[in-house]
Amino acid sequence: MKSPVIVVGMGEMGSVFARGFLRCGHPVIPVTRDMSVEAVAAEYPEPALVLVAVGEAALQSVLETIPEVWHNKLALLQNELLPSDWQQHPFNNPTVISVWFEKKKGKDSKPLISSPAWGPSAGLLVYALSSLDIPAHIVDTLDGMTYELVRKNVYIVTTNIAGLKTGGTVSELWAKHEAFAREVAFEVMDVQEALVGHELPRERLIEGMLEAFDGDPDHGCMGRSAPSRLARAITQADAAGLDVSTLRSIAES
Repeated sequence: MKSPVIVVGMGEMGSVFARGFLRCGHPVIPVTRDMSVEAVAAEYPEPALVLVAVGEAALQSVLETIPEVWHNKLALLQNELLPSDWQQHPFNNPTVISVWFEKKKGKDSKPLISSPAWGPSAGLLVYALSSLDIPAHIVDTLDGMTYELVRKNVYIVTTNIAGLKTGGTVSELWAKHEAFAREVAFEVMDVQEALVGHELPRERLIEGMLEAFDGDPDHGCMGRSAPSRLARAITQADAAGLDVSTLRSIAES
């Protein structure tokens, strides 16, 4: 029997990956909120992988509980994820995936584009998703993965924040409000540059966002997390001393 995979957080995303791991022959050990991580680690000290699939708001508090015995087995998949989110912890080279498929309760997974993965267990994540007919691929370098994480952040933060004003779908956002969408996207990139600490390839990121738009033109802009994403972006801008006047005007409207 193959080594087990630990899945911390069994929501919609965690459940998709759990099904993929099972199809690949790995027993899956779930860790839910009412379970002791230390107790599970004591019973399963050498898993094939420990996938942290909690929401972004819970990520840091969960990472603080990860036992040392699992530090070299960690994999992360959260939205708004950047290298600084794991580099502040004593983890040894985690595996990271930028998830580009949607999973809603009671519905099948819906891929937009291929999901990029980086790190020592990237192959296992790609294999698990491929068993479910969800496209994914391996990225070779941390720089390449950082671009992919920023690309997803630009897509999700831009569409959510712009959607607070425009509503509608991503295709409608670009077709009817391109200038406004670019303003929002460039201010989101201002924030992302401050977070990653270097200049970003802005037009390439716009092109990457548009590729995702084409992957699901009818995807709604404004998810339920849109107000919190806007508030978080402004908080991050304040910390970096950024103006982000368009984001602030949306918050005030």
